[in-house]
Amino acid sequence: MDKFMERAVKLAVENVRDGGTPFGAVLVKNGEIISEGVNELHHTYDSSGHAELLAIRKAQAEFKTLDLSEFTMYASGEPCPMCLSVMYLSGIKQGYYCESVEAAAEIGLGVSKVIYDDLKKDRDDRKLTMKQMPLKKGQEDPIELWVEKNNK
Repeated sequence: MDKFMERAVKLAVENVRDGGTPFGAVLVKNGEIISEGVNELHHTYDSSGHAELLAIRKAQAEFKTLDLSEFTMYASGEPCPMCLSVMYLSGIKQGYYCESVEAAAEIGLGVSKVIYDDLKKDRDDRKLTMKQMPLKKGQEDPIELWVEKNNK
């Protein structure tokens, strides 16, 4: 196994020993580990406290950038839809993982698989109901405001 994946797996093992879930991640640039993370939900009671997300937050804060296109993610488990989305949003183009979402589901950590499956469905058929509420007549439109501010 690659040394970066070995580190991600070691972080996951340490997290399980600490009472957490088996997920660790390292973010690498130019052959150097820039940041690391483990799922911290058991400490922070924050549903977004996932290994990949925390590693991304640390790197973006350190480099003061949203662009991580030159970084590579190594994760002990296949990223959940939230983490994968943030990887897309931050520009990460490449990642590696050990355990699949299917393997996680087999041991009772199946939320990621449920979400991935749900996202394949039409919006109206998903488990989470989301309804659009149009702006009220005369209400300031934040998207129009953003366009105005950024087209000057």
